[in-house]
Amino acid sequence: MADAYSADSSDRSLANKVDETPRAFGGIRKPLYDMLQAQPDKLDYASPTQFRFLIKQLPKVQFFNVSANLPGVSMSPSIQPATVLGRDIPIHGDKVAFEELTIGFMVDEYLENYRELHAWLMGIGFPSDKSQYVNWSEDESLRIGGHPAIKSRAGLFYADASLIILSNKNNPIVEVSFADVFPISLSGLDYSQNATDVEYLEASATFAYQVYDIKRL
Repeated sequence: MADAYSADSSDRSLANKVDETPRAFGGIRKPLYDMLQAQPDKLDYASPTQFRFLIKQLPKVQFFNVSANLPGVSMSPSIQPATVLGRDIPIHGDKVAFEELTIGFMVDEYLENYRELHAWLMGIGFPSDKSQYVNWSEDESLRIGGHPAIKSRAGLFYADASLIILSNKNNPIVEVSFADVFPISLSGLDYSQNATDVEYLEASATFAYQVYDIKRL
């Protein structure tokens, strides 16, 4: 009986115990017991193969896509000088930096998907003459067919993209939406007669963008 009473008393003591560290707002204290009982309701791990990458301007790249990343995000802290301490005090910053978006895709035999991205880059940069800018924007305007989101020629050079995360049953569960995407690099292609096995060509492209948002579907 003494052991049973001791165990029951111990449980009640744990339930009533509070965390001695006050919370940031109003000095509210949270019961330690509640924190010990907290458990996630989703226990499945994320699979790196369960995804789809979507971008309207690049339908052939989208079809042959084999990889994409969810870019990291960072914020540099601000430093507050301290005159009475022998150190400065770091405080939160006010500028968020997003890493670049990178995708990989298998290159088709006629390089059509590779040429899609190459033409986009050449249209933005027009390294030969300005007619590259004009010609590409006119061709793109005809291909998109007056998309309502495109209100000017300059708007053609940006696209919205989505990284769709799939469940283990291939159902879409999370969408990562990228705003105002545009390409900043396209990898080269290495041809060789020395390959012993057929290794089909894969290319990668890197994009800059304004911001991305993650939402559950």
